[in-house]
Amino acid sequence: MRKYNFSAGPSTLPVSVLEALQKDLVEYQGMGLSLIEASHRSPEYDAVHSTTLALVKELLQVPDTHEVLLLQGGATLQFGMIPLNFMGQGGSCDAVMSGSWAKKAIADSAKVGTVNKVFDGKDSSYTTLPDNVTTTAGAAYLHITSNETIEGVQWKNFPDTGDVPLIADASSDIMSRPLPIAKFGMIYAGAQKNLGPAGVTLVIIRKDLLERCPDSLPAYLNYKTHADKDSLYNTPPVFAIWAMGEVLKWIKSNGGLDGVQKLNEQKAQLVYDTIAAHGDFYRCPVDPEVRSTMNVVFRLPTEELEKQFIAAAKDKGMIGLKGHRSVGGCRASLYNAMPLEGAQALADFMTEFAKAHG
Repeated sequence: MRKYNFSAGPSTLPVSVLEALQKDLVEYQGMGLSLIEASHRSPEYDAVHSTTLALVKELLQVPDTHEVLLLQGGATLQFGMIPLNFMGQGGSCDAVMSGSWAKKAIADSAKVGTVNKVFDGKDSSYTTLPDNVTTTAGAAYLHITSNETIEGVQWKNFPDTGDVPLIADASSDIMSRPLPIAKFGMIYAGAQKNLGPAGVTLVIIRKDLLERCPDSLPAYLNYKTHADKDSLYNTPPVFAIWAMGEVLKWIKSNGGLDGVQKLNEQKAQLVYDTIAAHGDFYRCPVDPEVRSTMNVVFRLPTEELEKQFIAAAKDKGMIGLKGHRSVGGCRASLYNAMPLEGAQALADFMTEFAKAHG
């Protein structure tokens, strides 16, 4: 029996995508070998590469003002590449400290220049987000994290930044809803939540920003290098891009981003409604206005009950519900490929557990 994987990442993938990859893994469409053995300059891989890029542009409605890149190193590499390309040594940027992943991005930026925290969620234990932010004079950009997987907060509306480019780490909610791409100077995401397996990072960057990239950077660390070479400067992560393309086809076949957004909201509402219905047993600490549709965090009355809850859920085929070690508690990640049945199974189990132990 296939388990319901509520892990924050790597996340569950559509079964149909896994089956499609399995079918063509050993021999890809009559090539006589696997795609992951073939040259990345082959026409077969070129078709996969170009189709994946085209689907990104179609689904997110990427305007002609922006370039789409497929890179390696995860969002973590972007934490360093962004300040090196756009802030420069001794420069400054603005950032919203919204939680654990924002903290990591800020720490790397601070090694290059000055980071102005225009909002710090520490005082609220990272349970809310600002309505808007005011940028700092001379800031090269404003960095935000669109969804914090650990704290369970998510931007529902993005800040207006004027002439200051808005840059967002959207690793955990990319392709889960329509996005105003034109509003961003850059938006980036590791694949392993909603796009496919780990190994490829999606970067969407405004073309005029590429002119800021200094020639003094090593080739791979310069965004312009990858834009000039159509993300083929070096051997790309072929399997991850192939899988990502299959996931994007699956999203398109399920109503595109409007369709997956509707489903994601239904799944999240099931769990949040269950928490509210048993408010004397479950507690979500996050401001209701910014509660994540991707990562629902909640606590039980005691840590001992949380351990029992996680163990009992595992026995029923629901895994990955333990909260991050830095915050404890429980967390249900409801990425695109989590079926509605999985969210319903969790909600039913939560109700049963509350009645048995409340």
